[in-house]
Amino acid sequence: MAAEQRVALVTGSALNIGRAIAQGLAEDGFRVMVTARNSHDDVGRTADLIRQAGGQAATHMADISDPAQARGLIDATIAAFGRLDVLVNNASVRKQTNIHEITPEEWREVMGATLDSAFYCAQAAAKHIAASGGGSIVNLGGMSAHVGATGRVHASTAKAAIVGLSRVLATELAGDNITVNTVVPGSIDTVRGAAAGARPPHMPGNLAGRMGRPEEIAGMVRYLCGPAARYVTGQTLHVNGGAFLT
Repeated sequence: MAAEQRVALVTGSALNIGRAIAQGLAEDGFRVMVTARNSHDDVGRTADLIRQAGGQAATHMADISDPAQARGLIDATIAAFGRLDVLVNNASVRKQTNIHEITPEEWREVMGATLDSAFYCAQAAAKHIAASGGGSIVNLGGMSAHVGATGRVHASTAKAAIVGLSRVLATELAGDNITVNTVVPGSIDTVRGAAAGARPPHMPGNLAGRMGRPEEIAGMVRYLCGPAARYVTGQTLHVNGGAFLT
């Protein structure tokens, strides 16, 4: 089918990187499902921005750390648009807590929002992407999983697991013409909640000499979801201005 008929679901697309990805994919002709757990007004704003630019968007609120709600989100996307071609797992909870103070509840919250949700959505979406003739799953990683960070043992562990999830999904879903990759942002200029902690004073600390923009992460995701990247799968792509050289 023509590119303008394709459908993308972007989790955590109320603000920041998720919003930029949703807008960028809409610019590329995707119809976009916009979703988040709580930020109803911001989800609506993202959808409005897409529509104002001439794109098509729908919204659905869900706590995708719950497998039933994750499946419901996929079902809502199919109900709205009739197909699914791209899943971008961007949803995450960012916490900064010393290892000695992390409670089991906080550990499970971060794991659920970041890792469990990505698995549940991919599991529910894969058959629909295959039915559309193939497509892409892009998972958002985190640089702290590769370089370490104080106070982020739960977030870093979840993001490290995302890399493994992507590699296995790429292997299992290759026969369905589905590519799966991880995009790892560096220091990006975003709106941060209080629980995320203050940015370290040395930032940005990269070769570019500045923080990145959400649109620069979206650019990599757009590439991976486009026709030029069909030979790219199972990879971890770092977008960090040279902060971490692989």
